Amino acid sequence: MKQGKLYLIPTPLGDYPPSLVLTQEVLNRVNSISLFFVEEIRTARRFLSAAGLKGHIDTLEFHEINEHSTAEQISGLGRLLGERDAALISEAGLPAVADPGAQLVAIAHQSGVEVVPMVGPSSLMMALMSSGLNGQCFAFTGYLPVKNDARRSAIAELERVSARLSQSQIIIETPYRNDALLRDLLSTLKPTTRLCIAADITLPTQFIRTFPVSVWRKNPVEIGKRPCVFIILA
Repeated sequence: MKQGKLYLIPTPLGDYPPSLVLTQEVLNRVNSISLFFVEEIRTARRFLSAAGLKGHIDTLEFHEINEHSTAEQISGLGRLLGERDAALISEAGLPAVADPGAQLVAIAHQSGVEVVPMVGPSSLMMALMSSGLNGQCFAFTGYLPVKNDARRSAIAELERVSARLSQSQIIIETPYRNDALLRDLLSTLKPTTRLCIAADITLPTQFIRTFPVSVWRKNPVEIGKRPCVFIILA
């Protein structure tokens, strides 16, 4: 009996037709799978409907894996792997990167289930490639502490590491905290440190700019509740 595989399915970074950014191979694969592990069922159903499964959504099996899922719950879902082809889908971009689905991928490897990554957009890599900062040496830090003092300490430490290694530091934040993070970045970083702000990547409202902190301080921007990637290089 043929063993099912786990396909890592990318999704668009914004609300537009999947065919604009996803390959036909990805769309074909999506239409051949009936078992999906997703962050949020409602948005996953909307994506799959736009990807060609409109009218067939009720025949699909969905299981949520998100920040509220426990390790035990994800482990339980892992028992479904291998029975048939399955797909892991993130809310936006690539699954299993800054994403709770990574634990399911780990279970697949432990269980001998083949993992198949599919090509799609990555806000992290698209921000880095368009930043003009060091693309040879970089680190993805993800989310910083929520409390102001701890966040500013983390920023200062990232700047020290960046200066020592000439390493681009990639940071993300929950959209409603974007502007608070930006304020701490501008108040903590040295004037000569370069900062890239990359918001709404691939959308008509896309904003990607890289300037020294001293320039950002003179020309402040408001990001608002938009998906955003920050990159610093000291």
